[in-house]
Amino acid sequence: MSTAAPVTSVNEFIKQVGPIRESLQKIVLHQTEAIDSLLTCCLCDGHALLVGVPGLAKTLLVKSLASLFTWKFQRIQFTPDLMPADITGYELLAGTGGAQGVNLAFRPGPIFANLILADEINRAPPKTQAALLESMQERHVTVGGKTYPLDPPFLVVATQNPIEHEGTYPLPEAQLDRFLMEIRIGYPSPQQEEQIVGMTTGEAIAPPAAITSRDAFLALQAFVRKVPAPPSVVSYAVALATATRPDGAVPSEVAKNFIEWGAGPRAGQALVLGAKARALLNGRPAPQPSDVEALALPVLRHRVIPNYRAVGEGLNSQTLIQRLLKQVPKPHDR
Repeated sequence: MSTAAPVTSVNEFIKQVGPIRESLQKIVLHQTEAIDSLLTCCLCDGHALLVGVPGLAKTLLVKSLASLFTWKFQRIQFTPDLMPADITGYELLAGTGGAQGVNLAFRPGPIFANLILADEINRAPPKTQAALLESMQERHVTVGGKTYPLDPPFLVVATQNPIEHEGTYPLPEAQLDRFLMEIRIGYPSPQQEEQIVGMTTGEAIAPPAAITSRDAFLALQAFVRKVPAPPSVVSYAVALATATRPDGAVPSEVAKNFIEWGAGPRAGQALVLGAKARALLNGRPAPQPSDVEALALPVLRHRVIPNYRAVGEGLNSQTLIQRLLKQVPKPHDR
């Protein structure tokens, strides 16, 4: 249960979230969009998948975010020899139980934290990846027939290198769907890179100090949920999600020709909830259709599976979603 006072206004929300954004932007330069997307996921109580080549500060971004909160942080380095018990925990002998036999005690794994960095998640085999499925969706872990709840907030931020294939195991669609967004981090411009190199080759940069408590962050999450979503926003989000389904009631031409599997209902939920958080981050009391449009790529691209024809024509999920955004009518902002 949160003991912090509830957030009651947009100004109060911005007053609390603003310093978090500013601190992250000082540590991770020129990644404003990625920072806002990650904050949106956290404020929506959703998990994030960070995709980018090595050296683009994916891990630094998550570790800096963890430093800003007084909550428990764990980093799990995914490797081919990582076992499920290395994540969830395991039972071990705790001495004899007298006439009742042997006692077993549960030793919690690193999953029992508030923010989990699953570094290079695609380097572990599917059995180990699946150890995250229950915790990401149900917010609890089952070991030895017993269920252990995870304290809120519980957020998983996974990183993935898009250019490596040898020694990796692609995440199954069921697990990808549990990530609210796939956040892609690109290269900086030459001028931006000069600034980054200059800053990071001098004296060591201290991690930011904690400025928000766990309970205060839970209050921010609760405020996002209370933001009203206009019918136009909900309708547009659902229209975009259903337009990705080739077997839907009214499939789009893009879906019929180029998509094997479309996004499920979680996509519409993520679009609406993310639009609420995005509106608040921009100082607005309610989301607009343009918020849904802005979130369409990170919310949908890991949920849309192109078919063989699309692959043969060099089309990926991002290209197909961009086509859908041009075809699905967008309501006007108010």
